[in-house]
This record gives sequence, C-alpha cells and structure tokens, in this order.
Amino acid sequence: MELTEQHRLRTTDAVEAIIGRPPAVIMQKQIDVLDKGCVMVLARCPIAAFGYRDAEGTSRTTFVGGTPGFVRVDSPTRFSFDLPERGEPYGPVSFFFLLPGVGEVLRVNGTVAAHKRARTTIEVAEAYVHCAQAVLRAGLWQPPPALEQPAVIEDDGPLRAEGVAEFLGASPFLAVSTWDAGGGSDTSPRGDQGTVARILDGRTLAIPDRKGNKRADTLHNLLDDERIALAALVPGRNGVLHIRGRGLITDDPGLLATMALRGQPPHAALLIDVEHVELSGNHAVTRSRMWNPDAHVRQAPDLMAIASEHLAAGSSQGFLLRAVGTIPGITRLLRFVMNRAYRSGLRKEGYGEVAVEARRGGGTENPLRDVRVAEVRRETPSAVTLVLEDGGSFDFLPGQFFTLVADIDGLPVRRAYSAASAPGPRLEVTVKRVEGGRFSTHVHDNVRAGDRLAVRGPSGTFHTGSQPPTELVLIAAGSGVTPMMSMIRAGLAGRVSLLYSSRNLEEVIYGEELNRLPADVTHVLTGRDGRLDADRVRGWIVGLSAGPDAHYYVCGPTALMDTVQEVLTGLGIPGERVHSERFTSGGELAATTTVPQPLTVEENGRPVGTAVVEPGQTLLDAGLAAGLPMPYSCTVGSCGDCKVRLRAGSVTQPRDDGYVLACQSCPLSPVTLDIAVAVAEPAGAPGRRPD
Repeated sequence: MELTEQHRLRTTDAVEAIIGRPPAVIMQKQIDVLDKGCVMVLARCPIAAFGYRDAEGTSRTTFVGGTPGFVRVDSPTRFSFDLPERGEPYGPVSFFFLLPGVGEVLRVNGTVAAHKRARTTIEVAEAYVHCAQAVLRAGLWQPPPALEQPAVIEDDGPLRAEGVAEFLGASPFLAVSTWDAGGGSDTSPRGDQGTVARILDGRTLAIPDRKGNKRADTLHNLLDDERIALAALVPGRNGVLHIRGRGLITDDPGLLATMALRGQPPHAALLIDVEHVELSGNHAVTRSRMWNPDAHVRQAPDLMAIASEHLAAGSSQGFLLRAVGTIPGITRLLRFVMNRAYRSGLRKEGYGEVAVEARRGGGTENPLRDVRVAEVRRETPSAVTLVLEDGGSFDFLPGQFFTLVADIDGLPVRRAYSAASAPGPRLEVTVKRVEGGRFSTHVHDNVRAGDRLAVRGPSGTFHTGSQPPTELVLIAAGSGVTPMMSMIRAGLAGRVSLLYSSRNLEEVIYGEELNRLPADVTHVLTGRDGRLDADRVRGWIVGLSAGPDAHYYVCGPTALMDTVQEVLTGLGIPGERVHSERFTSGGELAATTTVPQPLTVEENGRPVGTAVVEPGQTLLDAGLAAGLPMPYSCTVGSCGDCKVRLRAGSVTQPRDDGYVLACQSCPLSPVTLDIAVAVAEPAGAPGRRPD
C-alpha cells in the first residue's frame, strides 16, 4: 500500500498533541558519561542492539557482542567493541544493551571516534536507563507462544522473500534506529504482544506506538529524517531479520483499531515503506545464548537503582535524592513500586497479566556457572590442569564430571571432563590434548590464567556415592585417572589401590603427587611393559586380597574396560560393586539442513510446545531456548539424561531403539519428540568426549 498522507503527523506539535510532553524527570536521568553503574552493566552485558550508518549513508540496525563484557570501557567517555559484519560505521550511532532476564535496558548514544579493522571506538554523548515496558510487552525472557500461521502476501515486494513473513509473524521484539537533523542517533526497543510489526502488503509494515515515557525519540527523529532501520528477534531463534526503509507517523483510526488490545488501540503507529530485507544468522545472538534461562544474568545490577543515581546526578535536588538512596531497603522498595507500575500501565493498555520477572533456572539443578581460570598447570607434555573458581564452592561426589563451555571461533563448544580435585572452593579438571580435538587444542593453545569459562555440573553416576566404600580398587589408563584422583584426594576410603597404565614416564599424569599420596599405586608403562592384558589385570587384583566389601572403579579406553570387566566377572565380583566410565573421542555434530526446522515436543502423546531449530542447533538447545521442559544434565552426550523418543522426522545421529540424545541430534526434517519416555543411560555408556 502507499504511505498515506491522511492522518500523517508532520510536526512536533502534532506528535505531542497525541503523546504529550515528557516529564522533566525523564530528561534529567540522562548523563553524558559512563558512570559506575553503566560500567557495571557493560561488564555483564553479552549483547546490544546497534544502529549506525555507513559512509554511503546506508542505515543499518543489528545485534553485536556475544559474551559478557564484550564492550571495553576505555574512559568515562569512550568505549570500543568488535563489529564483525560488513559496513563501516560512520557518524552518529546508538545502542541499547540487554541483560538477559532483565527488563530495563541501558541506552547509549554517541559518535564513531575510530574504526580500525573490526574494532570500533565510540565517543559517548548520552547514556540513560530505558524502562522495561518494551521487554515486558514482548515477553522477551518468557517461553515463546505457539507458532502462528504467517501472513499471506499476495502482491510483490521485499516482504515476500522466503522466511520473512514467518519470522515477522513470530517476532514480538525489535530494535528501531532513527536519526535526527542535528547529528544524533537513537536505537529504541519495541515490543508487543504476539507480533510487533504487522505486514500490510509486500512492502509495508505497521508498528503500534503504545503509551510510554513520552520521550518518543523515534517519532521526533522521523519528523526530521524518514530513513529508518530495524532488527527483529524471535525468542529461541538465532537469526535476525534486518529491515530498512522510510517511515512516517500516523493516527489513522481505522489502522489503529486493527492493533487494539481488549478494545484499547495504540495512540499512533509507524508505517514503514520497506526497501530492503535480509534474514541472516547472527553470531552475537548465538554466542550470547540469550534465550537459554541458564544464561540469564544472576545477581544483575538493578537498573532502576542506576537510573535513580543518574537522576540524582542531573537534578537540582540531587543531594536529597542521594540521601533517600541511602535508606536501608529503598532499592527493594523502588523495584516493588516500579513492578506494580509496570503491571498497572500495561493492563490499562489492554495487556493481560504480564510477568515482570524473568524465568530462572531452566528446570535444572545444574545451571551454567561463569568461572575464572585461576591457574593453568602443566601435568605432562600433553596434559594441563585448569584450576577454576567463582567465589563459591563446587559440591559433587568424587568421580563425577563437569561440562566445560568455551567460546571458540564465535560459537560455544562444550566438552565433559571429570573433576580431578576433591569438593571445595576450587575445581580442577585435566585436559589432555587430542590430535584434531577442537576443545582440547583451544585449552592448550589459548586458555590462560584470568580467562573465563562456563561450567555445568556435576553430572554422572560414576562416583563413590554419599556413603563411600571402605576400600577402593581403581583401574585407569591415560586421562582416565582424573576421576580416580578426585576419589584419592577426597580421602574417603581406608584403603585405596590404583593400577594405572600410561604410555611412558613422561605421560604419567599426577606422577609426583601419586607417589606422595596414601594409596597403593602400581604403574604400567605400555611403551616398556606392553599393554595390560587379562592375565596381568587378574594377577594384580588377586594379589591385592581385597576385602568382600571393596568397590571396583574402572575408567579408560574401551579395550581396557572390556578386559577388566571380563576379569572381574570371572573372579565372581558382583556387578553392583563394579563401576565403569568409558572415555571415547567424539567428532563434531554432523552436517544438518541449511534451513530452520520445526520441533514439536509431546509428553505421553500430549502437545507440550513447539520451537524452531536453527541450522546447526541441537534439538536440546532449541527446546530449552523456547522454554520447553526438556530433560538434560551434561548437554554433551555423556549422561544420557536427554534421551527422548523420536516420534516423527529424521535427525543426525539416530539410534536403533527409536530414541535420540537431544543434546547430540540435529533435525534433517520437521521433528516430533516425546519427553515422557526419557531414560537415563547407564554410567558412561554414551562415551565421554575428551577432545
């Protein structure tokens, strides 16, 4: 449709006649530097919307970042970040910074001070906290609603491009970037119930403008410059829909009536004549894991408290506001009042009951923990130990493993490693270099003290139990000694015997410490003595004269495991006293389709919800991102807790029994899973991935 001239708002007076003028307090909370509160937010923020124009004047909005602290604050008036995509930013730019799980956003406007390669430096002009209404309207951190049928577009235009109508139909949230005539830029969050941008025809979008703080930067900018850029998000998906075109403001009652909520139409709307549309993957969204509840910021700074500090800095009554801020409990009271105000305001706009707190925890007792690498200790030429800490305690049963997550080449990569330390304030894991191993190579070549990783765990049933046996018989090869070391260091048993096979003396992990610890250690060097065979294992075990209550723990390659199991069975050792964990080297996820695939999740045949699985995404990641109650623990295929029945469709890494490991499988077609039949694998059965 043509952009209508009737009911078009062309002047500031016309706009303010509808939306009003912003209260003085709204403008007074704006500051021109990055203060302590801003720096605190930037240190925790993994992603931001970014609006800019390149040297040719092309308007763009995108999402940048990917990891907490991606912004480097160089001074109170300057910060820098990496912009990996095309288009060199030029002139005025604008941002809003999202803290996953938090409603309010930090907005920063400024100009490009320098751009060298991918690194962009920004001179700050203004910073302020934006209210949470856009995030709350969109339900951005809540499980997404069921997918709806996309709009049918009968005429030509850029909005008819493949996947665009479907994406917009599912998108409740977007970033809108505009520019004024005075050299300023603004990027604002927009959110709405269901669909935030409605398709009117093949080249026209309508976005409702509902009540807010009356600042209305977007509307005022469009009065000066019609050029506009948008970036739309769909919760649970890693793609971003980029749109640019020209916009106007309308109060056409017929159009506004189509956007009414419970009889309450918006007071205005944006009409956008779309010139360009591009749907693409976004590394910042993928790496930030912003849709996974485990990635939601814990102990987040209270942005309302930061806004109060900004207000005190800009108000003539600042001394009084600062004094009020020192009253015990005032921050909690302010948050309570604001949450009530949010609920009340949104109900008046026609929204139903809106959740003002984000979902937390993702239904797992093992959330992802951000940890610091306190030390990298060389054990052998091919093995290093990472000493990890986060200020808390690592509680687990000796023998269990943890899943480590590192950002490698812009994507999160996960591997499982046994704890080598006893439970306590520091977690130690030993990583052996595997030829061609992506994770182990990254650890050996790149990870240093002071770096940060993420950890999930503990997981696994290979452990000494809450009431450890009085005698432990341990058999290990290579890096299979790591869980045994945790058992020995914990000092749980009265008698400990270890048969440890290594290639040569140089490759004996923990060699010096094992010689000092109160354990009976027998070393076998395969380069000198040959591999352990059944006769040698049997002779060693018989020579121990272990008691009738001894428990046997075996960890290592498949050949050793089978040999030891055969010997123990032949010696009549009861199965309940034998525990095993296999170490196997796994490859990367198999190639998948290049288009998103729908996922339907059922429980005992009853629908639970749906999600969209992006190319390269696993069934588990997509389900969790969509807020579905997927069973899981380690997320790397070692525990088997994510084993679910494949009801329909085809996936990578299928199993013969009709089940799939959701954390290892990617869809090759539309897929239906049933989570009610999830069955955990026996300890170690899927195999550990030490690469």
